[in-house]
Amino acid sequence: MRTHSHILTIARVTLLEAWRTRLPLLAAAVLGFVWAGSLFIHGIAITESERMQWSFFAASARLASVFILALYITSSMVREFNEKGLELVLALDLPRSSYLLGKLGGFIGVAFLLALMAALPLVAFVPADVGAVWATSLFLELAIVSALSVFCIVSFNHVLPAFTLILGFYLLARTITAMRLMSETPLLGEMGGARPLLDFGVDALAYIVPALDRFAATEWIAAKSVDADVLGLIVLQTGVAVALLLSAALFDFYRREI
Repeated sequence: MRTHSHILTIARVTLLEAWRTRLPLLAAAVLGFVWAGSLFIHGIAITESERMQWSFFAASARLASVFILALYITSSMVREFNEKGLELVLALDLPRSSYLLGKLGGFIGVAFLLALMAALPLVAFVPADVGAVWATSLFLELAIVSALSVFCIVSFNHVLPAFTLILGFYLLARTITAMRLMSETPLLGEMGGARPLLDFGVDALAYIVPALDRFAATEWIAAKSVDADVLGLIVLQTGVAVALLLSAALFDFYRREI
C-alpha cells in the first residue's frame, strides 16, 4: 500500500509540473497552428475539401502530439537529473521502481490529455464513435512513446541522443509493416544468399517493434468509419511494448550509480 502511495504521489507531482510549465497551452497553440494549416488545405483543395482538411489535421496533430510529448519528457527528466532532484527523492528511502513507475504514470496522464486535445476538433467532422476509437488509439500510441522516452533518457541522460533514438524508433515502428512487405517481394532476388538473413531480421523486428502504422490511422478519419475491433490488437501491442520498455528502463536505472 505504501508503494502504491509513493507511485501515485510522484504521478500527481509529474502532472502538476506539466500544468505549471504550461504544457497544455503549448499543445493548444501547436494544435491551433495545425488547424490553421488545415484551413489552408481546405481552401486549395479542388474536390472533397472537408475530407482533405480533416485528414491533414488528424495526421499532423498525431505527429505534433508525439513530438511534444517526447521533447517534454526528455527535457523534464534531464532537468530533474541536473538539478539533483532525483537524489533528493531517492534519499527518502523511495524504491527506484516506485519513482520510475510514478513518473511513467504521470507522463501517461499527460499523453491522455494530448490525445484528448488532438481529437476534440475532429468531432465536427467524424461520428463520435470514430473519434473515440481514433483518440483511444492515439492515446495508446502516446503511451508507448512515454515508455520509450523514459527508457531513452534513463539510458542517455541527455536530450539530443535520447530524442534522436526516440525519433529513429518511431520512424521504424511507423514503417515496419512496409519493410516486411518489401522483404517478401521476389523483386529483391536472392541478394547473394543474404535473402534468408534479411527476411529473418525483418521478421524479428516486426515481432519486437509495435506496428504504429496501425495506430490512429488517417484513413479512419477520411472514411468516417472504423471497426472498433481494431483496438484489440492495438491494446495488445501497447501492453507488450510498454512492459518491455519499462523493464529495460528499470534494469538500466537500477544499475546506475546515483
